[in-house]
Amino acid sequence: MASFDTLSAAHELEAAGADRTLAEAIARTVRDGQGELATKSDVRALKSDVRTLQWVAGVQSAITLATFAIVAAKLL
Repeated sequence: MASFDTLSAAHELEAAGADRTLAEAIARTVRDGQGELATKSDVRALKSDVRTLQWVAGVQSAITLATFAIVAAKLL
């Protein structure tokens, strides 16, 4: 993940009219919140995991249906 330059952000906010205390607080808040953000790579990995889980669930369903069919055939 790219680092967030709080000093540069604070200067940008000050240049846009925010007072220094507010600009610094906003920059720190954005920096601190970055740890909670998902990257594109995180999303891709999650999508892959979901696809895998869907495939496994499909296989498990097929096995369950086949087992029921075998049991039913033996009962008949």
